[in-house]
Amino acid sequence: QVQLVESGGGLVQPGGSLRLSCAASGDIFSVYTMGWYRQAPGRQLELVSAISSGGNTNAADSVKGRFTISRDNAKNTVDLQMNNLKPEDTAIYYCSARYRDVYWGQGTQVTVSS
Repeated sequence: QVQLVESGGGLVQPGGSLRLSCAASGDIFSVYTMGWYRQAPGRQLELVSAISSGGNTNAADSVKGRFTISRDNAKNTVDLQMNNLKPEDTAIYYCSARYRDVYWGQGTQVTVSS
């Protein structure tokens, strides 16, 4: 079992930045592939970015060059640095941990609006 708690969401103007953080507990964090997903109103859940246990990353085309995922295995955290935010980035962002099973956090709201 893994417990995930997200933080760092909020309201930001277009062009602004936010940093989301996900704290994990309950298992050996370093073996998990960690990911950030988002779901906007009326839309399906989509992968934003992920980072493997070995540090390999991937990201959705819509966020490449703007969002950066990172992990700290000593602190059991995974962060998502979001720069140059756009209104279309508005969504609930979820942290996930995948190894044998998939675990999810409760989500944090990100709203990009002027």
